[in-house]
Amino acid sequence: MNEVCNNFRIFALEAILLLLLLSSGFDNSLLIMAKHLAQLIIAGAQVVGKAFVSAVRQEIRMSQEAAKRHANKNSTASAAETTRSGISLDEAMEILNVDHLKDVESIQKNYEHLFNVNDKAKGGSFYLQSKVVRAKERVDQEMQLQGQVQGEESQKKDTG
Repeated sequence: MNEVCNNFRIFALEAILLLLLLSSGFDNSLLIMAKHLAQLIIAGAQVVGKAFVSAVRQEIRMSQEAAKRHANKNSTASAAETTRSGISLDEAMEILNVDHLKDVESIQKNYEHLFNVNDKAKGGSFYLQSKVVRAKERVDQEMQLQGQVQGEESQKKDTG
């Protein structure tokens, strides 16, 4: 960003010199006015540049904080499944129009309905049908992961 400000300063100074050369036959008041105008432009550019830099830094900081919150919220196994399957659990639940993983009946009912509605033989979209299948697979994987975690926790309680 400093490079942009420096380039702008050089441009403004070149503009002033050009005005000086062109106005050598004009009176001094016009030159003073041109100089003040150039200084005003430089000051305005500096203010805008600093505001832009500040906004970018704030956006980066907010993005990093959100990434940390997201990383803390998701378990490692769930994040690995998201990476492997290419679809997040939230996206899968949104596709299947379910709010909770515990509602197995609703998940299956919505899956079957969406799968049948998007059947290519019935004029549906193969792409959408495949998204529904991937969403169901992702939800099933998450339910299996949660079952494994709960099984490990109950084993620890039994042995402890």
